[in-house]
Amino acid sequence: MEEITLVNVEPLHVVGIRKRGKYEEIPDMIRTVYEYVLSRGAASPGCPIFVMHETSEEEAVKADLEGAADIEITVPVTERLAPAGGIACYELPGGRMARVVHRGPYQECGPTYERLFAWLAENGLEITGPIREVYLNDPREVPEAEILTEIFVPVA
Repeated sequence: MEEITLVNVEPLHVVGIRKRGKYEEIPDMIRTVYEYVLSRGAASPGCPIFVMHETSEEEAVKADLEGAADIEITVPVTERLAPAGGIACYELPGGRMARVVHRGPYQECGPTYERLFAWLAENGLEITGPIREVYLNDPREVPEAEILTEIFVPVA
């Protein structure tokens, strides 16, 4: 397992969409945001980011089961784009964050999160904002065991 580190993350200029629903909608939302970026002839210098607004595993599971999860998908962009179809252009805040990379299927991130939350507690750090998952590769292009998810937790 990869080491957990503290990093300073720069703010990111992104386009994004946010809605209530089920986490299984994330791939379609990523496609929607990339189609928007491409339709505007813009460039995306980074990977898609899922911003999780639920604050605990229990809350996330409950919200997903009820179809009420607060799902935000963003993609970094190099230029400001006009809003359209529920997609907005904004700055994703930066700051001090704990960082770890999970290798493997998305649905098996649980132990990585457990280790991360234990590490935060051991180091006296509090979560100060939404958790982010950055999808470093495409699950359509790599074996499931090679999927990489970079997890960032804002801390104080």
